[in-house]
Amino acid sequence: GLLGGGAALLGETSCPLKATEDIWFGCCSCTYVTRDQRGIVNHLVAHGAEQFKYQHPSMSPASGSQAPSNTEKQKSDRLFKCKLCSQAFFRNYLLIRHIRTHSSERPFKCTLCPRAFSRNSSLIRHNRTHSGEKPFRCKLCPQAFFDSSGLIFHHRTHSGEKPFRCKLCSQAFSQSSGLICHNRAHSGEKSFKCKLCSQAFFWNSSLICHNRTHSGEKPFKCKLCPQAFSQNSNLIRHYRTHSREMPFKCKLCPQTFSDNSSLICHNRTHSGEKRFKCKLCPQAFSQSSGLTCHNRTHS
Repeated sequence: GLLGGGAALLGETSCPLKATEDIWFGCCSCTYVTRDQRGIVNHLVAHGAEQFKYQHPSMSPASGSQAPSNTEKQKSDRLFKCKLCSQAFFRNYLLIRHIRTHSSERPFKCTLCPRAFSRNSSLIRHNRTHSGEKPFRCKLCPQAFFDSSGLIFHHRTHSGEKPFRCKLCSQAFSQSSGLICHNRAHSGEKSFKCKLCSQAFFWNSSLICHNRTHSGEKPFKCKLCPQAFSQNSNLIRHYRTHSREMPFKCKLCPQTFSDNSSLICHNRTHSGEKRFKCKLCPQAFSQSSGLTCHNRTHS
C-alpha cells in the first residue's frame, strides 16, 4: 500500500533488511525505511510531501493514531512546529520528543557509561556499541552495523546514490543529515554554543563531543589496550590499528587507509590541491600538519 504518493508499505520479502516484524515503510523518494508509521510521515514532511494516507490493516478511522486522509490538504497551521528549527510534526508528542534534541534533557541513561539519550530507541542502539552486536549486515561487503539506518546509508557507498541535493549549489548527499549540516554552511547558523568558550556548532552532537575537551571525559575505552577516546568514531578508527584493517582504498594508486579522512588528505597529493595556506607567506599545503610544521619556521 502507499502512504500518499511518497511512501511504500513494504513486506519482509521486498525489504532489503531481514526484519523481525513483517511491516516496513519505505520512502519512494530515497532509500529510507522504518517500522514506525509516524516516522515515515515525519520523513515525508522533510521531503516536502503534503498529504498522506495510511493503508495499514491496524489503522481504523476511529484510531487516535490515524494520519490525515489523502484527500485532506495538509495546511502548515495544522502542524506542530519547532520554534528552534524548521522541523514540523503531525502530533504534539513528536514535537515534545524532538525538542529534547535541542535541550539538555536526556532521560534515557546508559548503565555502562555516562551517555544519556532523548529517546529510548537511541539508548538501545547505543547499547550495541558496548555489546558489539551488529545485526545489520551488508550483502556486498563484510561491513555490519548497529542499526538499519547505518546499513541503508552504507548501501549508498556501493550505489553512489546521493538523493539529498542542495538547492543553493551543486552539492548532493547520501544522508539528509549531511544536507541539513551543509545548508547551515550557507546560512552560517551555529545554534549550539559552548558555555565555557566561544565555540559554536551546527550540531548538538558536535557540542557534546566538544564539551569533553573541557571535562577530559573519555567514555569510549579500547578492550585491547588502555587507550580511551572522547568520541566513538575515534575508538572505531583506533581498533583498526589492532586489526590492521585498511578499508579506504585510493582509486589512483595502491595506497589504503584506516579512515576516510586520511584517504581525503592522500587524494590531495594526486589532485595537487593545497587548501591550507600560510597567512605570512605564499606557501600552501595539502595537509594541516604541513602548515603547522611550516608555521614554526616563522616563529
